[in-house]
Amino acid sequence: MANKALAKRQKMTIRVEPSQKALKPRNPIALAAKQRVAGSHQKSVSAQRQMEKRALKKAVNEPEDK
Repeated sequence: MANKALAKRQKMTIRVEPSQKALKPRNPIALAAKQRVAGSHQKSVSAQRQMEKRALKKAVNEPEDK
């Protein structure tokens, strides 16, 4: 069995097996799209509630003589 400890000047190298090499370069845009969280295109319930609360305060504080 080989000695698993590295000597002082010995560098650890990582071998890439042929199966790990991609035949063509990966698309960085597709990778970014896959990693981000995708969801529905609507506001959350709390965001809607806060928006309605702000609209109500604005309507109460607006003068009626326009």
